[in-house]
Amino acid sequence: MNTEFKKGIVFAFGAYILWGVLPIYWDLIRELGAFEILAYRIVLSMIFMLFVVVFTKNTEPFKRDVHQLFTNPIQLIAIIAAGYVITINWGTFIWAVANGHVLQTSLGYYINPLVSIIFALIFLKERFNKLEWIAIALAVIGVLYMTLKMGVFPGISLLLASSFGLYGLIKKLVPIDAISSITIECIATAPAGFIYLWYIWQQGSSSLGVNSSSFWLLFSGAITAIPLILFSAGARRIPLSLTGFIQYIAPTLMFVLGIFLFKEPFNIDQLVTFIFIWIGIIVYSISQYFKIKKDKNPVIR
Repeated sequence: MNTEFKKGIVFAFGAYILWGVLPIYWDLIRELGAFEILAYRIVLSMIFMLFVVVFTKNTEPFKRDVHQLFTNPIQLIAIIAAGYVITINWGTFIWAVANGHVLQTSLGYYINPLVSIIFALIFLKERFNKLEWIAIALAVIGVLYMTLKMGVFPGISLLLASSFGLYGLIKKLVPIDAISSITIECIATAPAGFIYLWYIWQQGSSSLGVNSSSFWLLFSGAITAIPLILFSAGARRIPLSLTGFIQYIAPTLMFVLGIFLFKEPFNIDQLVTFIFIWIGIIVYSISQYFKIKKDKNPVIR
């Protein structure tokens, strides 16, 4: 196992552990409204990423990537769309934590890989093996069970899974440097953040003030960007299939936090739903294992 491969594993683990414990951070700033938090998160993320570009001496690559996008309008539109899609994901996550739905966020990120392969089927015309179809079917059964048996449609889970899956699909179609991409996405969405903040300031409805929530909010840019940077650094060094296994750290941590820290109710019907999802994940993971064995060069996938 070479040094770069080991670094890739460490970076990927770091990204998913940070994503997994994010509910704790967003709970610290629950005194602010979810949309106000989202607006500040967008603006502060842009500021943080611009500092990253400068201090990591990525100014020239960033300029080249911007020039590439402006000479290819379709890619430019795609990266702007990616920024707004991930903003929907951020907003949904923040709202869910603030309103006691951490378990639904966990479910959303468990089913995200399965949603992603459905997108690959629809948009990239990829073919799936029998195990992947079984994994998708189990996830669908789990969602239907929750909807019919509990009378609760897991809208939060599906919105998180579909928005992150769509984000990944768009990013796959725009081949530019990760830091440049994240920075451009933040710049593209910043006007929406500024407009919303200006609106609530004009209305006198801003919750920002001298309190602990406002203090912790200052770190939201770094909290947002650092896992994305770690993920990008890890993804460049290890196989995509291995990243797929590591990603289950995040929803597992969210699941544990939802039950033991946030004390969310968890009944037998929810357990049945999660069991279907977990079995689907196991089946999906087995299918990926077989793909790795067949791949002659898995490290560069």
